[in-house]
Amino acid sequence: MAAGSSNYWEDLRKQARQLENELDLKLVSFSKLCTSYSHSNSREGRRDRYSSDTTPLLNGSSQDHMFETMAVEIEQLLAKLTGVNDKMAEYSSTAGVTSINAALMHTLQRHRDILQDYTHEFHKTKANFQAIREREDLLGSVRKDIESYKTGSGVNNRRTELFLKEHEHLRR
Repeated sequence: MAAGSSNYWEDLRKQARQLENELDLKLVSFSKLCTSYSHSNSREGRRDRYSSDTTPLLNGSSQDHMFETMAVEIEQLLAKLTGVNDKMAEYSSTAGVTSINAALMHTLQRHRDILQDYTHEFHKTKANFQAIREREDLLGSVRKDIESYKTGSGVNNRRTELFLKEHEHLRR
């Protein structure tokens, strides 16, 4: 029985380590996606302010889709890791040997800390991305309003400006 329960614990630890490694890779990719979203949108806005409105929207929507997909994948991995940690907690509470139990509790606490860190990092990155996206949406709508104002009344503004310059010149 001890060998079988030892294998069960080791299987749980292997599952936990595998999930933690997957989460680590996904979180790095997720963070890079969020960073690239802010850099690509801000560069596009500065580089060519007269470009078509469809280009940033298409890029943003594909990144939004990728963001949503990755967020769901990470949430699923976090749920799986939580389940494995719960199974490890059940096992450690049923183990009768106190010397082994102390080591098991230390290992379990370490896996819980890792899960907590990954969960915190995920929520922080997700919140940052959503804040960036909201900011870009707001700034994009302001830019669009400014450009529509300039293009809609640009001819009149130019004529008015020239008229005022000429008027001021004549007045002097």
